[in-house]
Amino acid sequence: MGVETMILANIPSPPQGVWHIGPVPIRAYSLCIITGIIIALWLTLKRYKAKGGDPDVVWDAAIVAIPAGIIGGRLYHVITDYDKYFGPGRDPWQAFNVAGGGLGILGAVALGTLAVWALFRYKKVPLAPFADAVAPTIILAQAIGRLGNWFNQELYGRPTDVPWALDIYYRVDEAGNYAPLTGRSTGEIVASVHPTFLYELVWNLAVFAFLLWAERAWRLGHGRVFALYLAGYALGRFFVELMRADEANLILGLRVNTWVSGILFVVALIIFLRLPRGQETPDEVDPRNDREGEPASANSDSANLPATRYGGEAHDGSKPRTY
Repeated sequence: MGVETMILANIPSPPQGVWHIGPVPIRAYSLCIITGIIIALWLTLKRYKAKGGDPDVVWDAAIVAIPAGIIGGRLYHVITDYDKYFGPGRDPWQAFNVAGGGLGILGAVALGTLAVWALFRYKKVPLAPFADAVAPTIILAQAIGRLGNWFNQELYGRPTDVPWALDIYYRVDEAGNYAPLTGRSTGEIVASVHPTFLYELVWNLAVFAFLLWAERAWRLGHGRVFALYLAGYALGRFFVELMRADEANLILGLRVNTWVSGILFVVALIIFLRLPRGQETPDEVDPRNDREGEPASANSDSANLPATRYGGEAHDGSKPRTY
């Protein structure tokens, strides 16, 4: 009696990552980034408003954070992988080709945070409550953005024969030239590798869920959610980097991103432990709430109105209304 063996199929890569509507290229990588940004913005609006913040502040933050994040992400990528753009036979102008892939999230978060900090300092609005509101949405956007690496067939791990290995296809353009980013698959499998994009995607979703739980269970505020996000992401990225096989600059035998992730994890954890415990009141989230909620003078007609929007007994002794 023969023994039947079931072979699990590997994860296929998409046949292509770029489509064209006439002369206009539609890149899956860009669509994934844009989708992540839109979802993050929507969730941040809901979360910041629930904390007592002004939703208009979120829009202002997005206006400065998105371009700053893209610039910071591209700069980080080019600096840490400069050989891809400035090495022998390379085209330096490709350093400006953001649509072709290559954004370092660590650089995006760094420059985006700096831009938002400057904005909030100018507007005299506390940064920590907003940082806590946006932190889970950033890691969710990162998870969505990792799908762009799948379409680009990039940032994958070492060759493997595990059942969930990712098949990398040979892609060519219309002229038959090798084009891994913009071409279409010939069906030929070049390699079967660890899907590190998927590992990081799953990890990011787990961190997203953990942040939402920890914020409620531990009553986190004062920037601790953001610090926990940095620590959680850095921890996962540290181990993912150890599995990557693409070319990268090394320091003492380890990838630059491995060092950065390890240092970021330690620093973020220390910050998390040193920040104040508890959560801010709505007046602490946006001091303008305090000015709007100042009690009216005893001679004014409003002194007889029942209830303030943040609780307390009404002047006539009745229970406050709920808004």
